[in-house]
Amino acid sequence: MNEPSPPPRPRNRSISLLPNLFTTAALFSGFFAIIAAAQGRFEPACVAIFIAAILDGLDGRVARMTNTQSEFGVQYDSLADLVSFGMAPALVMYHWALESLKYVHPTIGKIGWLGAFLYAACAALRLARFNSQVEVTDKRWFIGLPSPSAAAVIASFVWMMHDLGWSGEDLRYGALAVTVIAGLAMVSRFRYPSFKGGKKPPGEDRVPFFAIFALVLAIIGVVIDPPKVLFGVFGLFLLVGPLMSRRMRKRAGEA
Repeated sequence: MNEPSPPPRPRNRSISLLPNLFTTAALFSGFFAIIAAAQGRFEPACVAIFIAAILDGLDGRVARMTNTQSEFGVQYDSLADLVSFGMAPALVMYHWALESLKYVHPTIGKIGWLGAFLYAACAALRLARFNSQVEVTDKRWFIGLPSPSAAAVIASFVWMMHDLGWSGEDLRYGALAVTVIAGLAMVSRFRYPSFKGGKKPPGEDRVPFFAIFALVLAIIGVVIDPPKVLFGVFGLFLLVGPLMSRRMRKRAGEA
């Protein structure tokens, strides 16, 4: 007679806290960005958004490595993302440039804060759509620009222009355009590569040598001049979706 198998060992609660600590740190970074922007400290605010993006990428990996994924962690991560990549970039851009639209005309001033709200609302819609479709979408692609990438576009634009000595008031119309484009890209149907792998056709599971070389160059560039290189990288990534969708439609037409 076989002996009954021993009951499973309870999961270590201290380990399950680890990914949520990363999420909390990302949330803190986003909150700090909002406070810093309100105080006119735009460079630290932009850096905080990028720190939040790094921490956001780590919390999921830590959860998988420690086998501590949970529904609570998923929901907490989404709420933290809304603050760090929705509210924080919108308010950084608003305090830097969009707020100055009120000096042109009171009605145009309303367009400024409505543009910031549009970005924040698009981030919320993007996160809700991702959560509701995560089980049915192709893991190789994101539908719509990911919210951390959209936040990176906003933060790197503000950081670069601030570093070059441009004031937000001088670039308020361009800032409004960048805000609206980044927001609408999140709720678009454009496909963006997820870099998470997934099931691929034979022969397509290896990373090209050029991609590795480009990554090395990007890291070197970020060390030399972070704001310009980051804006170049994420600005190009923003364009990947429309270009890829156009290529796919062209292939479908030729088929």
